[in-house]
Amino acid sequence: MDYHQSPPSYNSRPVTTREENNWALAAHLSGLLLYTGIPFGNILATFAIWLMNRDTMPFVDDQAKESLNFQLTIMLYGFTCIPLAFVLIGFALLPILIVFHVVASIIAAVKAQHGIAYRYPLNIRFI
Repeated sequence: MDYHQSPPSYNSRPVTTREENNWALAAHLSGLLLYTGIPFGNILATFAIWLMNRDTMPFVDDQAKESLNFQLTIMLYGFTCIPLAFVLIGFALLPILIVFHVVASIIAAVKAQHGIAYRYPLNIRFI
């Protein structure tokens, strides 16, 4: 490694268009459709955004894929809480999971609106 080179700037980010930022924002916020009563709406909407924009907008491809992985992870964690409810710990974990899901989705949406790629904590990368 050449120590005479300046270190990479972690504050710099690739330039994204307003349209890309809005699609990425929509991908993250579509995860909240889970709470509207639409079965699997969080996964289907995020998947649709990813499919429509993955070839033309690299930022949306990355963020919609990240959001889709997060929605699948949240569903997996939610389904895990069901058998844990029989030993009473699932009743405590489910509200924590819901708050985590909402807060993480909002943080990701705000970051995406500013063109900053966001990585969800505790996310399993399926895609």
